[in-house]
Amino acid sequence: MKRLHIHIGVQELDESIRFYNTLFGIEPTKTKPGYAKWMLDDPSVNFTISTRASQQGVDHLGIQVDEDHELSEVRDRLSKADMATFHEGETVCCYARSDKTWVQDPSGLPWEAYRTMEDAEAFSEGLGNPDSACCTSETKGEPDCCEPSQETVGCCGS
Repeated sequence: MKRLHIHIGVQELDESIRFYNTLFGIEPTKTKPGYAKWMLDDPSVNFTISTRASQQGVDHLGIQVDEDHELSEVRDRLSKADMATFHEGETVCCYARSDKTWVQDPSGLPWEAYRTMEDAEAFSEGLGNPDSACCTSETKGEPDCCEPSQETVGCCGS
């Protein structure tokens, strides 16, 4: 078995452990001073790269699910933990039509929980240019991207 390793630097370990316990639905398999590790079999990893990200390095992370009920489970965990989320709903992003919800971890790292319904020909939709990234620093707050009055994370909020 092969497993992708993702290491994220955090500021507050206890606060971050609570966040990731909620996001993943399980406790860490190992905790040490300044360190926690979750060995996850579910979800497996979908790793992508893009020149259209808002920054180089880790842009965001996500949990992709296959079924609506799985997306509902993740959303319910975040809601019960009283975490601020942005429900983007159905959107085209990264050449796929998906249903997405965004949340930020305590360090401000954007996470998306999403289900992909089908492939799309365009990288994204919105702002009249289907091949541009919707949520760049130039387009945050644009009406076709995200409502400027919303508290958003991830797309349009990072």
